[in-house]
Amino acid sequence: MLSRSLNHRFFAPPMKTKTLRRNKVNVVTLGCAKNIFDSEVMMAQLKANAFEVEHESETQDAEIVIVNTCGFIDNAKEESINTILAWAREKEKGNVDKLYVTGCLSERYKPELEKDIPEVDAFFGTRELPRLLKTLKADYKHELVGERLLTTPSHYAYFKISEGCDRPCSFCAIPLMRGKHLSTPMEQLVDSAKKLAAAGTKELILIAQDLTYYGLDIYKQRNLSDLLKRLSDVEGIDWIRLQYAFPSGFPMDVLDVMNERDNICKYLDMPLQHGTTRMLQAMRRGITREKTDALIAEIRSRVPGIALRTTLISGFPGETEDDFQEMLQWVEQSRFDRLGIFTYSHEENTHAFALKDDVPAKLKRKRADAIMEAQSHISYDLNQRMVGKELKVLIDRIEGDSYIGRTEFDSPEVDNEVIIAKEAGYLRVGDFAQVRIETAEHYDLFATPIGL
Repeated sequence: MLSRSLNHRFFAPPMKTKTLRRNKVNVVTLGCAKNIFDSEVMMAQLKANAFEVEHESETQDAEIVIVNTCGFIDNAKEESINTILAWAREKEKGNVDKLYVTGCLSERYKPELEKDIPEVDAFFGTRELPRLLKTLKADYKHELVGERLLTTPSHYAYFKISEGCDRPCSFCAIPLMRGKHLSTPMEQLVDSAKKLAAAGTKELILIAQDLTYYGLDIYKQRNLSDLLKRLSDVEGIDWIRLQYAFPSGFPMDVLDVMNERDNICKYLDMPLQHGTTRMLQAMRRGITREKTDALIAEIRSRVPGIALRTTLISGFPGETEDDFQEMLQWVEQSRFDRLGIFTYSHEENTHAFALKDDVPAKLKRKRADAIMEAQSHISYDLNQRMVGKELKVLIDRIEGDSYIGRTEFDSPEVDNEVIIAKEAGYLRVGDFAQVRIETAEHYDLFATPIGL
């Protein structure tokens, strides 16, 4: 599954011409928001040990490079391998002195990677930060628990509340890479939120392999609603967003807190994976199509106006044309506010690996494209209904002659954006603004500020 031949897409850092700076570390992050969080924690520890740290440095003069890898599906593994190989070549040229690899790919394939890419000085797993620091002759500083060097704009931060996963989904290799579910104590999370707020963070994006499992291991009950209340009370936090909720056993009291607290976004990211009971059972999701539909209806009934984001898989082993057509009709019926889809990746050591990967890659892609085409029309229709509305928008960045912002119904990187012409008035990145939606496209809203 791992091969040096996967270099046709490699990330190539530019040739270095400067002298390497001793004790400077360049951290390169691949994969999801959970990896971004881990890199930020690692960078804070390195900085506290007197290292100069940059994230994906543009100057390319660091003595040490640490690649934080993803090993989730084939495309992610390929990108991780090619990035490691690219930096291995830079090391051979003398443009890097030490190369270390950490993260999910390293956790899952360490023996193979050590054999195939000997240029890497050491590989570390997902929970081996203390060992990585020791290799760099640095100390793990326990007093820095909760401290991070943000790689995102300072006004929002990914906020990991637990690690690992206990779910038995047949397609997923995450438990192999991240281990069993482990909740972070509530007091530690609240303290971290206070520190972020004091530094100017206004939005917390709660992430985990499964948010809804929070607390079962350390408090013996689902405690996500209690955690939300305590985070909501932190002064300076204006938005709290929920990503990666699991549908089976969803704690409904979370919806009550969402209604009660103005700073908890009416937004829920819940990967549902498929729209047929037959496929859901094969995926070992612990839920049926009927129960899924009832859950969606209950959530929308209890939190009017909530934006639901989901993720699906096309081409799971045994998926027939009838299964796909049922899922397509279900997507059209459900009218999710936001939706993404992966093509199935056949992952060794998962339960589904024993099944025949019998849907051709081209057909997987064709089905995924059809789902996204249907979702594009849904998104366009929903966006047209936003025209004329006045909304609160968080300004993320400036691009050319426009400010780019988001509503409470949108997460960064993956969801809709609000585009505001700079000539309409001065806005500041990281601030909220009231805007009126003037026009809309499939995934973009165009607005003018109010009251400037």
